[in-house]
Amino acid sequence: MADLLALLLTLVHWLTWILGSLALVATLLPILRQTAWWIRICDFPRLQIVAGLALSLLAAVALPASPSFGRDVFAVSLAAALVYQTTRIWPYTPLHRKQVADAARPADDDEHHISLLVTNVLMYNRDASRCLGHIRDYQPDIVLAVETDDWWLSQLQSIEKTHPYTCHAPLPNTYGMLVFSRLPLREPQIRYILDPEIPSFHGCAVLPNGVPVNLHFLHPKPPAPQESKTSARRDAELLVVGKIIQHHDGPTIVAGDLNDVAWSHTSELFRRLSRLLDPRIGRGLLPTFHADYKLLRWPLDHVFHSAHFRIQRLERLSHIGSDHYPIYIRLSYEPSGWQEQEAELEQADADDHVEAAERIEEGLEEAAQPRVK
Repeated sequence: MADLLALLLTLVHWLTWILGSLALVATLLPILRQTAWWIRICDFPRLQIVAGLALSLLAAVALPASPSFGRDVFAVSLAAALVYQTTRIWPYTPLHRKQVADAARPADDDEHHISLLVTNVLMYNRDASRCLGHIRDYQPDIVLAVETDDWWLSQLQSIEKTHPYTCHAPLPNTYGMLVFSRLPLREPQIRYILDPEIPSFHGCAVLPNGVPVNLHFLHPKPPAPQESKTSARRDAELLVVGKIIQHHDGPTIVAGDLNDVAWSHTSELFRRLSRLLDPRIGRGLLPTFHADYKLLRWPLDHVFHSAHFRIQRLERLSHIGSDHYPIYIRLSYEPSGWQEQEAELEQADADDHVEAAERIEEGLEEAAQPRVK
């Protein structure tokens, strides 16, 4: 019996070292700021890494073992990594101060509100009823649907009775984009910023009070071996839009499946460049992917907005048969407090502008390379 207990204890020690070492590597790799997919993918599962670090640290401290310098270094490294990862996630918990204030206007003041439903429908999902049900129930001013092909266009066209202003780019490559709006759209256009197969939407929606709102909707490729070997084009597309927004004086919204998490260095750099706010900060993670796996979820679908808006409502909606959950947001146009809210956002410095230019150049160079079939 004693031999069996000793064997089990040895096995647990080995598992602790393996799990802890993997969690430490996954913590250190993103700090390198390299664009290789196997490095950038470590940005995503910070909650899971925190769990691995915490379990490993608990086991390293609690399990009986002979004192050793290596064990002490291992425990200290786990603790330091746990603190670092926790600080990265902390802003996206309800314990943190809200970056975007709650709306002061009454909820029924439609003249000064704009609402969006953002959904990655999963192109191969052939059940449109639940998506249409959310549109019917929430009555968003704008619907952004990505991963949409011609079949999805045919299913969603029924909402054109209530959302007559449209701009579509249905595609069979899982990067199609459909935009439906009940608000008038000015100069709506589909652009292909870096990749001729990846559309994005750009234009203005006019609020009932006559205020134009700049809109940018994106769905770049993720850093994954079957999609893109690096994050260079994804990062560059986001930063190109960030630099465009620098010239906007009026209210602005960026939304879509950005295939990046809000706490990544690139997302933070984008927010500093564009001077946009993240309504998740202080309200919760609202993880949208993967809808089918509770233990493997992170926030990939986003709505960033300028300080002209406050939050009336922010909600992750229920399953629609996709691997993503939809996001619904209702923003209240309250420009009187924009200076106070913009002060919540760290401003871009000279180093940020240099880094953004370098990343955009890297993305353009990768996009210009011949494609290997």
